[in-house]
Amino acid sequence: MAVKEADIKKLDFTLDPKSGVPYYKQIILQVELAIADGRLEKGEQLPTVRGLAVDLRINPNTVGKAYNEMEIRGIVTTQQGTGTFISGRKVKLDDLEREKVLEQIIRPFLVKAGSYGFTTREIIRALESMSENPEETKE
Repeated sequence: MAVKEADIKKLDFTLDPKSGVPYYKQIILQVELAIADGRLEKGEQLPTVRGLAVDLRINPNTVGKAYNEMEIRGIVTTQQGTGTFISGRKVKLDDLEREKVLEQIIRPFLVKAGSYGFTTREIIRALESMSENPEETKE
């Protein structure tokens, strides 16, 4: 049975060229996070090496390196001619890894908010208000 591109769960991969972390490691971390938080489950298919490389505008060898390392770690399994799939291995990120990911998410936001003149205190107040009233933040 052929797998259609539409059947592959989309994970919005992004790369940060300023982070100092090699791209292949950023890809691995994003897959690990998606497994840890339940966005990716056993048996779900990752994009093809070539497809992800085109989407991210990077060399296919970089994506291949990430996929190969994830296979060595037991995070994914590759079936020749079929694709790369999430294995049943559980992934739990330690506190340091989680902190690094949060920093990667927050840094661009803080830079942008700062460029509009918002202070850290104003940003914290807005975040606290949103967490107290989560219904108000939904579209």
